[in-house]
Amino acid sequence: MAGIPVAAAPLEGRSFASEAERLLLRAMEALAAILVVAETIILLMGVVSRFVFDNPLIWSDELASLLFLWLAMVGSAIALARGAHMRLSTVTAIMSPVWQRRLEALATIVPLIVLIFLFQPAQDYVEDQSFIETPALGWPGSVRAYAMLVGIGLMLAVAALRLLKLGWRDVALSVLALGVLAVGLYAAAPVLTAIGNWNLLFFFVLLVGGAVLLGVPIAFAFGLATIAYLLTTSSTPLSVVVGRLDEGMSSLILLAVPLFVLLGQLVEATGMARAMVAFLAALIGHVRGGLSYVLLGGMLLVSGISGSKAADMAAVAPVLFPEMKRRGLDEGEMVSLLASSGAMAETIPPSLVLIAIASVTGVSISALFIGGLLPGVVLAVALAILARHRTIEAPTARAPLAVVGKTFLIGLPALILPVLVRTAVVEGVATATEVSTIGIAYCLIVGVLVYRQFDWRRAYPMLIDTATLSGAILFIIGAATGMAWALTQSGFSHALAQVMASVPGEQWGFLAVSILAFIMLGSVLEGIPAMVLFGPLLFPIAREMGVNEVHYAVVIILAMGIGLFAPPFGLGYYTACTIGKVNPDVAMRKIWPYLGVLVLSLLLLAAVPWFSTGFLP
Repeated sequence: MAGIPVAAAPLEGRSFASEAERLLLRAMEALAAILVVAETIILLMGVVSRFVFDNPLIWSDELASLLFLWLAMVGSAIALARGAHMRLSTVTAIMSPVWQRRLEALATIVPLIVLIFLFQPAQDYVEDQSFIETPALGWPGSVRAYAMLVGIGLMLAVAALRLLKLGWRDVALSVLALGVLAVGLYAAAPVLTAIGNWNLLFFFVLLVGGAVLLGVPIAFAFGLATIAYLLTTSSTPLSVVVGRLDEGMSSLILLAVPLFVLLGQLVEATGMARAMVAFLAALIGHVRGGLSYVLLGGMLLVSGISGSKAADMAAVAPVLFPEMKRRGLDEGEMVSLLASSGAMAETIPPSLVLIAIASVTGVSISALFIGGLLPGVVLAVALAILARHRTIEAPTARAPLAVVGKTFLIGLPALILPVLVRTAVVEGVATATEVSTIGIAYCLIVGVLVYRQFDWRRAYPMLIDTATLSGAILFIIGAATGMAWALTQSGFSHALAQVMASVPGEQWGFLAVSILAFIMLGSVLEGIPAMVLFGPLLFPIAREMGVNEVHYAVVIILAMGIGLFAPPFGLGYYTACTIGKVNPDVAMRKIWPYLGVLVLSLLLLAAVPWFSTGFLP
């Protein structure tokens, strides 16, 4: 099959589509950059007005929330144009080039179909919201709801233009496959309705799982399953899906997402991350396993601020890996430690997974920030003990005290940032959103006045990257919220509660099953979609079983992180290999002891809730 030629789209069609997509992308990027700047300024004005002048701006949060939805939808469209929506590529990567092109066509057509089904309901949603008036600004709710319609329309245009660039045979084959699926669902509708909740296995296990494995972006796999389920088994209007998409993306807690993403980029661009790592290397780089300790310490310091595990690892690894290689460390061990440190730091605040859990479950964000710190440190210590015995490096001289002092003074402004961010939220001085704006202002001041490394030419790409990553994260939260609502309406949550309550061992059995489930979920869904989808279902069960919510959140987040960085499916593992420039096959032979230590440490944390709850007020 690999030798069969595949028909390509006509050259004129591809040229028109490419040029049109380029112009559309530029326009969206400019709008997104303006929205990121406006969002940051408005929220920072609110913080300054409240804390400095003791004169709260009653309209600032409302305007920020309105612009936030516009930013999320425009960012989602940019992510679709850039191919930045979360997707599983493990299966498609092993296919022949012919089948890769066919699956790419499928991954383009599925979003197009989902968006076509949502466009008219989005129009209805705008009309429904026009009768609502915002309390502070007095604007009609349609101003905000138009973000849904415009965002869906932009994504629809992007998907259509991408389709024009594909080979017509690949498109035809994908359309045929989806047509057969649609006809089959129409014919099987009476049977699927009659079997009750057993039909959930088809829609939300087989259909979602199949779409994800075939490379369809996860958010659109969720959307496809939800729409297919509602159209096949109920008379629920699809405007409800648009409403749930809006609801999932509009939580006030999620306002912190784009701000922390921008903050993380500033930490790297201003040289603050490099300054942190340089100090740690001067302090302990000479001891046995010293650079491994520095890597773990660096991940503890920068983790969670960027909103992206790839960004966390990219901020630390390039600084350390050349020196680690010079000292003779095995590259497989280096990447294994990097990947396991990514899993280790999942609960280190201000983790966006913690923010997502707080938004969908109602658990206190400050409690989650407090509860996540010590477990991350415990895992870091466990990995450090293992690394000491596995990472054999050439000895090096202790850095002179003057060098340690100099790197400390240089790194001090950078070292203050993670302490500032985490302390402000934990102590209740500021919300996660407020402290992120303070962090951005602090980063800009330190980067410009102290480190003087910030290249202003990077500002515009950083704003676009912020909108892109935020849009991808927020759209998948919205899609998962819609899917979770459909599962709840089906009565699945009640049935799940009964099954989980019947697990032997009561709360300990429940925790064990949850750990196993989230390790598997983390390997295919990543953290945020898995948490948003199953958090609203499982946290009420945890409460009924007597499991502390903060403790449960920490346990399942870490379990998910292990799955995310576990080969052969974990996307985080391949990201670590890419950043470390190491063949995945080489690292795969080395990573299992690190994953084993993480699993054993997780079992300890699950068995001793004090690690998560001991410092809660």
